[in-house]
Amino acid sequence: MKLNNLKPAAGATHSRRRIGRGPGSGLGGTSTRGHKGAKARSGYKKKIGFEGGQMPLQRRVPKFGFKNINRVEYQVVNLVSIQKLADKGIEKIGIQELVEAGLVKASQPVKILGVGSLTVKVEVIANAFSNSAETAITNAGGTATKL
Repeated sequence: MKLNNLKPAAGATHSRRRIGRGPGSGLGGTSTRGHKGAKARSGYKKKIGFEGGQMPLQRRVPKFGFKNINRVEYQVVNLVSIQKLADKGIEKIGIQELVEAGLVKASQPVKILGVGSLTVKVEVIANAFSNSAETAITNAGGTATKL
């Protein structure tokens, strides 16, 4: 066996169907397009979502609500995570420290939430704080600074 005498298996390949080549081919005349209608014409292109004149699904389904384009999406960090960082000996916790700990990405703003408890005096710097987180930090003797 050599590269010059390789062939596909018998029945594996088919010759292309040549439509519109006269009545002797059996595929002349309407050339497999049927009689009349948009699909029989040249230049026919089906519109996306078209359902034959029936009301399309995207128009039947009710619409509700809206997306606020001014919404600020915060990355959240709980007090539990702040406590863990404080236990490691970090006294000033900013966004850079949170990024290095792998808790947040530097690209989005950070909000501190009050899930958990804080027992160590620590200075926390973030874009936003929940009321419970802010009171927990100040009650522990620390400071919560907003950027």
